[in-house]
Amino acid sequence: MKALSSAKTKEIVLPDGRIELRVEHEILRGVTPEMLAWWWRNIDGQMELERQLYPRYLIWHPIDHIYFRVLHRLPDGNVGVGSVFHLVEALHAEPRYLIDAALHLRKLDETGAAVELPVLGQTALRIEGQFVKRKEGTQLQSVMTIGFAAWPGRAFNGWLIERYFPADKRTAWLRHSVEEIGNFQFFLPGLYRRHAPAN
Repeated sequence: MKALSSAKTKEIVLPDGRIELRVEHEILRGVTPEMLAWWWRNIDGQMELERQLYPRYLIWHPIDHIYFRVLHRLPDGNVGVGSVFHLVEALHAEPRYLIDAALHLRKLDETGAAVELPVLGQTALRIEGQFVKRKEGTQLQSVMTIGFAAWPGRAFNGWLIERYFPADKRTAWLRHSVEEIGNFQFFLPGLYRRHAPAN
């Protein structure tokens, strides 16, 4: 696992009370934006490791990730914008940092991917990854925004953040993000070479 210090991180309080967590990851060597876009379309599957099959989601972060399923696919059966993911993970394997959410895929192409958690018609949380192709691989920036942008939801931002994402959990998420994104370079190129032609 890559250390938190390997990335540049920042927490910003926005004027509307939302909190934005930013992570500029080390370059993912040998990983292309095409591989990252393919991953999000094919995350719900298995991969072989030392002659045993494991869910790809668990290999992505073997400590924190618990469960993943595509709740809603596109009419043709594929995963794309409009799909819904159900994921369960415990940051640092700590029950108090449990995340159990149905996230809606809002963006997916070779420039990045984004998921959102809708609550009563508004976005309560958004996580976006931006992919920039470099000579050695891909530069990835992760941004998580917590809270509501519009009224009346934004009136509850202070309570929402303190209840569901207090300061210690936000720090745990920053470390989790660095670890899971950093893991891509260790397994994604090989997985892509073996399976992408079949897709």
